[in-house]
Amino acid sequence: VGATIVSKYKVYDQEDATEYINLLGQGLALASIKPETFGGYHFLILDSDEINAFAAPGGLIFLSRGMLRLCKSEDEVAAVLAHEIGHVELQHALRAIKGSRLTSALTTLAVEGAKSFGGEQLAQLTEAFEGSIGDITGTLMNSGYARKQEFQADASAVRILKAMGYDPLALARMLGEMEKNLKPGGHDFAATHPPPEVRINDLKAA
Repeated sequence: VGATIVSKYKVYDQEDATEYINLLGQGLALASIKPETFGGYHFLILDSDEINAFAAPGGLIFLSRGMLRLCKSEDEVAAVLAHEIGHVELQHALRAIKGSRLTSALTTLAVEGAKSFGGEQLAQLTEAFEGSIGDITGTLMNSGYARKQEFQADASAVRILKAMGYDPLALARMLGEMEKNLKPGGHDFAATHPPPEVRINDLKAA
């Protein structure tokens, strides 16, 4: 999934900035209910003016230069990263895989697990695996998560920010900045997330 994202967006080659968001992100991840993943958390800046951020399932988190530029304080950068960590800990990306595809892959594994895979079975698994990546990247980059999942990630972000001593209201401030800067009909955050005003209202209610 991460490879698909960096095939669309160029990586921002600035070592100090990359080190900074990794130091910040690693600290925030410690306060997550899933502080460790198989490959660990890694944070990368995308060289794009788009206002956007993505989280691949294993803890690979990407944010754009456009998103970073919108942040007026470290608290707001932390709010963006904590929201994406929330998606990882809640396994939202994995839930984007179509149930039928997952069932097909697991059935093939169960039936063929005791013996070596033949060409047909390997082809079925490969198709299911590639389709799963397509399901996830399509959700992240095109359709976005459901409002309920975005709110769950916002709630996780608030908990993480409070635990690490950052201002939990920074998330609402960040969403307010986005509302001012997003272009209707764009292919960025506006296309893949509920309107910031909706999320701000949900946060206030919480």
